[in-house]
Parts: sequence; structure tokens; C-alpha cells
Amino acid sequence: MLKHRLIPCVLLKNWQLVKSVQFDAYRTIGHPTATVRVYNARNVDELIVLDIDASLNNEPINTEIITDMANECYMPLTIGGGIKTIEDVYAVLNAGADKVSINSQAIQNPTFIHEIATVFGSQCVVCSIDVKKVDGVYRVFNKSQGILDIDPLQLAREYEAQGAGEILLTSVDHEGMGEGYDLGLLQSFHHELKLPIIINGGMGEPTHGAQALSLGADALAAASIFHYSKYTPDMIKRELLEKNFSMRHLLS
Repeated sequence: MLKHRLIPCVLLKNWQLVKSVQFDAYRTIGHPTATVRVYNARNVDELIVLDIDASLNNEPINTEIITDMANECYMPLTIGGGIKTIEDVYAVLNAGADKVSINSQAIQNPTFIHEIATVFGSQCVVCSIDVKKVDGVYRVFNKSQGILDIDPLQLAREYEAQGAGEILLTSVDHEGMGEGYDLGLLQSFHHELKLPIIINGGMGEPTHGAQALSLGADALAAASIFHYSKYTPDMIKRELLEKNFSMRHLLS
């Protein structure tokens, strides 16, 4: 049985790692390399970093910072933001990342997923889907375009068919709130895909992670709980282990 993963998911903005609340109100976590050292010591399983400057401002991908982070990172590192071409993927992987996360480009051109998977393997491709609930209906959200008339599950099925390796599923409404994952959103995906689902947005305590894992999440992504709460990653893992979820090793 594959073990569940605990993954910080943070944003890169103005040469700093930050977190947001509902994709706004950015709060600095710290310098990238120093923050990576902290994550190494705190026993998380992977790290996802999304470069929002490259994504929103159409800026070049900051391979210098990626290299600095990768040199300090002793866990799998996923980088997203501004990746539009195979050359971009090469640049990010050559800088030291293990996987790439794509969002806007996948929406515009799903065959890009197939292109990446063909060259680098499906395990390299994490497709990010951001979701908002509008009048009781889940719809895909894009930071540049706003709410799109796209069903997130149907989009995920398209990504799976194109060769994606994982789905990073983020509830914009729950992101940064610390009140729990969007279980309704996760329920709509339950047993619908063969791909691993990384659920993101809202974990404020270990119980929220247990709820998500019970509904089929394969990995738990979060940010605030690692910085602004009383819970350490080991404490979260220990509580989930006590609830009979298979987690990766503890430090002690």
C-alpha cells in the first residue's frame, strides 16, 4: 500500500516564499533556501513551489532561485508557474526540480501534458486545478481569467487521458482559511480517477487531513499549518497514523 504524503505548497513572489488566503493577502514565510532547510528538518515528504510572478506577469521562470532551493532540498521538489513550453520544462528540471506543475497552459492546450509525459514521463507532470464554488456548482478558476465554465472533474479526466501523473486540487474558497479541506469537492472526485490526488487548501488541524484521506486523497498539501499553528509535521503524521492511515516515517 502506498503511503500518504504531507506536502507544503507555497508561492514564490518577489524572491520570497509566501502563502496566501483565498489566492490573495500574501504573507511572507521566508527566504526560499532558508525555508527549504526548515522543511528538510521538519520531516515533510515533498515540496511544491508555484512561481506566481512568472505566472501572472509573464516573466521568465526564476531558475536561479530554483537551483538554490534544489541544492538545499532533500525531498522531491515540484515547481510550477509560467511553464509554457518543453524548453521551460527542461530549464526547470535542469535547475534541479523533480516535477513540474502546470495550470494555465494545460487549460489552454491539454496536449501539452501529453508532450511533457512523452519526453519526461508521466511521473514528472503535476496538473494543478484551482476550483471555486459558484451558486452551488464547482467551476475551474484561473487567476488571470477568473471563473471558467469548466467542470473540474471533467478537466481532470482530460488531464488523465493526456498522461498527467498527479492532480493538485485546490479549493480557492478554503485556501488559507484553516477550517478544513473542501470535502464536497473531494467527494466529487472520489473513485473517479486513477491518478493520485493531492488535496490543497484549508488544513488547520490533523483531523482535517484524516477527513480528506478518508475521502480518497492520496496526499495532503498545506501551508499555514506548518507555520502558524501548534502542529509540527511529525505531530500531524503521528495523529494520522493513530487513525490507521499509512504515513511516511516519523523523526522519532
